[in-house]
Amino acid sequence: PLLVFLFVLLFPFYWMTITAVKPNNQLTDYQNHSPFWVVGPTLQHVKYLLFETSYPGWLWNTLVVAVASTFLSLFASVFAAYAIERLRFRGARVTGLLIFLAYLVPPSILFIPLAFIVFQAGIFDSRLALILTYPTFLIPFCTWLLMGYFRSIPFELEESALVDGATRWQILTKIVLPLAVPGLISAGIFAFTLSWNEFIYALTFLSTTAHKTVPVAIVNEFVDGDIYRWGSLMAGAIAGSLPLVVLYAFFVEHYVSAMTGAVKE
Repeated sequence: PLLVFLFVLLFPFYWMTITAVKPNNQLTDYQNHSPFWVVGPTLQHVKYLLFETSYPGWLWNTLVVAVASTFLSLFASVFAAYAIERLRFRGARVTGLLIFLAYLVPPSILFIPLAFIVFQAGIFDSRLALILTYPTFLIPFCTWLLMGYFRSIPFELEESALVDGATRWQILTKIVLPLAVPGLISAGIFAFTLSWNEFIYALTFLSTTAHKTVPVAIVNEFVDGDIYRWGSLMAGAIAGSLPLVVLYAFFVEHYVSAMTGAVKE
């Protein structure tokens, strides 16, 4: 079963890779060439992607939007999750449930009212439009994830700190956050991934080619009428996936520890 799962999971990446290095005459000529293999690979599609399009700029736009959105979302989520789990105010559980329900609202419903707000604010067709709208679905998710991790941190640590005269701010910055690093990394990875791959908001709020992000640009900018530049499109998809692969590879241990609960009493 694991081999079947790996095949289903990795086959699209294999298909993208061989398509990115196939000459144009092999892309559709399945009578003379195998669709699952390439003869005489070429880097012409990669050259076109990097030097004849604005792909480096699209990649930079995506990186700036993803990093800024992730930072803003984590900053707000830490305070929200800590307040709900530790301050124990009336209605804390209901508030946590409502925050999670807000994450379940599909972006396909929200992008129309958000588009009106973006137009009124004068930030349409700019990276700021995405940086300020992505937290609308990132903050609820990160808050819900951090609530579960903060819940696993022994409350006795905070009680001892309160007895010794520590303030809530000192407890959060010197006790809770250092223990919650795996949870923060896990939430950050999820937020970064969602921001990097987001399509609907980027398609709606960006119109200039130079301002587009990778998910939108590779779909719109490699189609000339009824001609699809499949080689360059697949090369762009692979290049856009590599930052996420590197991110998961570097932080996989923290990610796993956050999912299994690494804080012990």
